[in-house]
Amino acid sequence: MGDIADTVRDIRADLRSRDGVVVAFSGGVDSAVVAALAHDALGDDAVAVTAKSETLPAAELEAAVRVADEIGIRHERVSFSELDDERFVANDDDRCYHCRTMRLGELSEAARDLGIDTVCDGTNASDASGGHRPGLRAVEEQEAYSPLLAHDVTKEQVREIARAYDLSVAEKPSMACLSSRIPTGQEVTEERLTRIEEAEQFLRDWGFDQFRVRDHDGFARIEIGAEELEAALDPEFARAADEHVRAAGFDAVALDLEGYRTGSVSPDG
Repeated sequence: MGDIADTVRDIRADLRSRDGVVVAFSGGVDSAVVAALAHDALGDDAVAVTAKSETLPAAELEAAVRVADEIGIRHERVSFSELDDERFVANDDDRCYHCRTMRLGELSEAARDLGIDTVCDGTNASDASGGHRPGLRAVEEQEAYSPLLAHDVTKEQVREIARAYDLSVAEKPSMACLSSRIPTGQEVTEERLTRIEEAEQFLRDWGFDQFRVRDHDGFARIEIGAEELEAALDPEFARAADEHVRAAGFDAVALDLEGYRTGSVSPDG
């Protein structure tokens, strides 16, 4: 791992100095790396906890279970509903703040039940650079500890560590929660989240890796990563996508020829 090896040793020593940690565990590469480092440092005193809600696709929960098993870390699950908070449902510029606050609150409660003082999350140094990041404010307010951020580990370095651990998610694209597919100002509802999840499962089953189905009040705008966009132009895929995405509950379907990009339904998107 080159220069990153010293940083890895420092993070392990940092975590080892704690009596135990709960890792906010989505099964993505960031939380998987934190979980692997924590498990190395603390053994059974490190616990991965996944907070299940309507915004976490079932496929992601299944992946989290699998990755926790790869690491060998104890894995627990808690459930809550962001839809219980009208501020989240309103889907304003601070939706991620409300979501992260609730999620970390659930994890803090789980940590207390386990007799653990520290909740760790997977925020890395790249996450903190620029843009509108209300979720980071929630991390600070909830006093969660971000070891990757504290040790200035970038996203690419996270992937480097994941490869060293031979984690299956080392190259996994980032997968924000389902509510990020709904344009700011349009309410987050269970109906919208369900049809987005079903439409994206179709894309996953078709073999795509980087994608989003943006829900514009019943109009589905499919974004596919640049390296896979040519495959999405196949007429057979187009016919299947129209059929399956409409069956999920959308009124109309279109492929965005600009391809996948982050923040395309945010205030600055």
